[in-house]
Amino acid sequence: MNYKKALQNKIFKIISQSASELGVESYVIGGFVRDFILNRGNAKDIDVVAIGDGIKLAQQVAKNLSNKPKVQVFKTYGTAMLRNEDVEIEFVGARKESYNENSRNPAVENGTLEDDQNRRDFTINALALNLSENNFGELLDPFNGIKDLENKIIRTPLNPDITYSDDPLRMMRAIRFASQLNFTIEDKSLKAISKNSHRIKIITKERIVTELNKILESEKPSIGFLLLEQTGLLQHILPELTALKGIDEVEGQRHKDNFYHTLEVVDNISKNTNNLWLRWAALLHDIGKAPTKKFNKKVGWTFHAHEFEGSKMVYQLFKRLRMPLNDKMKFVQKMVFMSSRPIVLSQDIVTDSAVRRLVFDAGDFVDDLMTLCEADITTKNPKKFNKYKNNFKIVRQKIVEVEERDHIRNFQPPISGEEIMKTFNLKPSREIGLIKETIKEAILEGDIPNEYDAAYKLMLKEGEQLGLKTSD
Repeated sequence: MNYKKALQNKIFKIISQSASELGVESYVIGGFVRDFILNRGNAKDIDVVAIGDGIKLAQQVAKNLSNKPKVQVFKTYGTAMLRNEDVEIEFVGARKESYNENSRNPAVENGTLEDDQNRRDFTINALALNLSENNFGELLDPFNGIKDLENKIIRTPLNPDITYSDDPLRMMRAIRFASQLNFTIEDKSLKAISKNSHRIKIITKERIVTELNKILESEKPSIGFLLLEQTGLLQHILPELTALKGIDEVEGQRHKDNFYHTLEVVDNISKNTNNLWLRWAALLHDIGKAPTKKFNKKVGWTFHAHEFEGSKMVYQLFKRLRMPLNDKMKFVQKMVFMSSRPIVLSQDIVTDSAVRRLVFDAGDFVDDLMTLCEADITTKNPKKFNKYKNNFKIVRQKIVEVEERDHIRNFQPPISGEEIMKTFNLKPSREIGLIKETIKEAILEGDIPNEYDAAYKLMLKEGEQLGLKTSD
């Protein structure tokens, strides 16, 4: 392979020239090289190693660029970063690292390129391309990373037990790369991850969630989550999911394994949406089933109100993992809470009233909710599968019809509280809420259209029944 093709962007010539001016060697290393070889599209992040001062190299590169970009310096880590066009370039001096048991932050000292490649997490991320004028584009591959790319293997350059114990985040990264690239983790590495899984506790929640998000954003997230479960990491990170694993049997009656079902749902939804938070909703949609599971002799296994319980658990889980407790969390909560509603509709004759209520409750997220529920069809019975799919099509069509006719999404009542107060000369009171609720229910039931005149007449009628007199 002609690796010079990877370095066609003019920025590499400028880095090469800048390094020469400073009298240092420079190399592009890691993900950029890996993704070029895998033909994974244009990288937006480039890592450059200088055998010397990486910060000075960044500053020299900025000086030589016509747009004179700002250089961000991170002295604690000995790194610097600049943005050129739509590419982010990080510069670091080659270094050796040593770790203590209670932190993933290493003690750092200057080193050679070999030292720097030794500290890399995986062989496929230790590949480097020379940027010096004499050997421009030469590949340096001390750990047979090219072979591992060809064989689709995740392997550490050094002893995996030490690699993962030193920096336990690498365990998450190994699984994330396996999920993103559909690679296999080498057996020694997999055993080392299982052995060191407890050490994930020293990693910040924010770092863990970053890796979880990347696993969820991969084409087939189940690859990553199965590895997380297999290695024992999932129990430390998302025990709500591992609690779903297993099948209980009482008097010959069994239920499905809700853990594997969940992973199927996540894979299903990932074919239809890139919305990360909708994928989170798919991952968590059944977490309420573990605490609500009961056996009843007449009906078998039940999970009553698991959606309600699950939506409460979403908040606790997000808080524990230091995930955003904002509209993203509320969206996931809402999806989990409503996750069975369209399924119930799809099994019965779909009434306009039921669809109106679904649209009213789901609001702008009704399409996301339908996507989640369609992903939730995991039956292996072709007849049942087709029946559910067709019924969901009917529900979707009904949603369109009801929306066009009744404008229920983001429903605003045709009569405001202020108008009710003015009409009956009222101060804020219970009666206003009763009238508004009556109008809302009448519109959702289809007793009156979602229009001002009909709502006004009903307001007068309801006011009269409550013994209220108009102000005129």
